[in-house]
Amino acid sequence: MILVDENDVGKRLDLLVLEFFSEISRSKVQNAIKTGEITVNSSVKKPSYALKEGDKVEVNLKENEPVKILPKDIPLEIVYEDDNMAVVNKPSGMLTHPTTLETEHTLVNALLYHFGENLSEVNGEFRRGILHRLDRNTSGLLMVAKNDKAHEFLAEQIKNHTITKKYRAVLKGNYPKDVDVIELPIGRNPNHPHKMMVREDGKPSKTILKVLKRFGEATYVELTLVTGRTHQIRVHTSYMKFPVYNDTLYGAGQGKVKTDEQVLQSYYLRFTKPFSDEIIELEIEPDEKVTKVLNYFESRAK
Repeated sequence: MILVDENDVGKRLDLLVLEFFSEISRSKVQNAIKTGEITVNSSVKKPSYALKEGDKVEVNLKENEPVKILPKDIPLEIVYEDDNMAVVNKPSGMLTHPTTLETEHTLVNALLYHFGENLSEVNGEFRRGILHRLDRNTSGLLMVAKNDKAHEFLAEQIKNHTITKKYRAVLKGNYPKDVDVIELPIGRNPNHPHKMMVREDGKPSKTILKVLKRFGEATYVELTLVTGRTHQIRVHTSYMKFPVYNDTLYGAGQGKVKTDEQVLQSYYLRFTKPFSDEIIELEIEPDEKVTKVLNYFESRAK
């Protein structure tokens, strides 16, 4: 069963299923949807059905089992852990979960090695334990559910926006406001399916920006996500003409200080511990990319 989260809202049913089944053609997936082998909330839908948050996609194919995702001994920094969940510090350069093209060296492979079968199965084999995602080249805090009940408990907080997620980033240029609330709808870019964009018919999206330090040609900022759309920070800041430093996908290009893509880190999480009223608050230090870029601009400012 695949539980649709806000990052997959609006995605076609057949395209979502293809993310989990690498050896099946799109035509076969579409046929399976039409014959009822793939259903949404126990109902038969069209392959083009636009998914909604909370939809439950059941896949019962008669042939072609999904690819088995194998554990890999990959170093994993565990920032917090209890019986029901963990929070890890995902490094930049690592995919959160496997895709049809890349089934090894992802965070899920590392989680399977470290936690074994103690991972939720709500989102299927490709996303064992995964509650939310970070882009490949974005580092930082990411929650992991060890069982399905904990997954549902934490997913409800994500859905209701009661989890606080803060990022630190360096933006290209001198951002004009010390504090800004960016409320712009985000949807998929029809000309570049791997990108998102601000569009009138997109999903409501809200980012709170606070300037921490100015360097003239760059600005160090804190960003609080009120919603959690795919690439939200990168899309919002790019639309405002101040893209995340070194984010070549959204128009920043490579700056004077070279890094592996965007200088963006998820550094703060605040949430309610599963099955309790205890508030967990976590914060980590700036990562290597943020530190490298800040040190460069700090040295120039002296």
